[in-house]
Amino acid sequence: MKNYVITGATGNIGKVIVKQLLEAKQNVTAIARNEEKLKELASMGAKTLVGNTYDKGFLTEAFKGADAVFCLLSPDMFAKDVLNEQKQISDNYFEAVKANHVKNVVLLSSIGAHLRNGAGIVDGLGYLEDLFTQLKDTNVLNLRPTYFMENTFGLIGTIKHMGIAGTPIAGDLKFPIVATKDIGAVAAKHLLDLNFEGNTVEYVLGAKDYSYNEITEIVGKAIGKPDLKFVQFSYEDSAKGMVSAGFCGEDAARLMSDLAKGMNSQQVLGIHTRTAENTTPTTYEEFSHTWAWVYNNM
Repeated sequence: MKNYVITGATGNIGKVIVKQLLEAKQNVTAIARNEEKLKELASMGAKTLVGNTYDKGFLTEAFKGADAVFCLLSPDMFAKDVLNEQKQISDNYFEAVKANHVKNVVLLSSIGAHLRNGAGIVDGLGYLEDLFTQLKDTNVLNLRPTYFMENTFGLIGTIKHMGIAGTPIAGDLKFPIVATKDIGAVAAKHLLDLNFEGNTVEYVLGAKDYSYNEITEIVGKAIGKPDLKFVQFSYEDSAKGMVSAGFCGEDAARLMSDLAKGMNSQQVLGIHTRTAENTTPTTYEEFSHTWAWVYNNM
């Protein structure tokens, strides 16, 4: 039996990890900001800690005795400088791992982190990856999932208010897209197996590549709008829309638009190779049932 610490434990990815580790009869400490949301995990047998990843002292104490930790960046998306927020959290993770000589770390990174600069909001994850290369006595697995299927919930407001689907990503650009539950399952498996050594990278690419034209067709059918059309928005209009919808602040919206630019130019998408090992089971067709339920209940 090993001791695990999972940050972001009440999120879509973290909760899957915690549940699978508990099912394997491991000792799990679940960290999150919201005490109420942690109650479900506590009822399953997890030790829970309410705290903030901006607090280095809290993390250092929380990581004591851990055989392995899972680190997830969750910055304030309304901050004036989101990249600086990401760096602060990354530094705190690094110091907490270093102080406790934690031997195994899984970092939730992203496709595009290899650029280190030029991938918008993913640049913060590039910084996190780069920082952890300094830990020569810690095994670090950088998980690089691709675009989340859950990101496409952002289409719902546009469809309801404008009758179209739209993002700044080109409609015919094919890219891998993954369900967060599958990311959690991959992370949990590696944490249980502890089969990584040194500093390594693993992509998590979903079942196949889709374009936004294809995604729009799939969700259109799921909600009874088979003629739904996709429109590529300008980067400026997209950023303004994210801010006006209350999704994030101006700096985060700019960084999200920069990520879209990196995808459209293929820089973000350019270096991975799909294999059986990094292909995960959930298709977007399956996910569209969840998407439709959310659409119909908003």
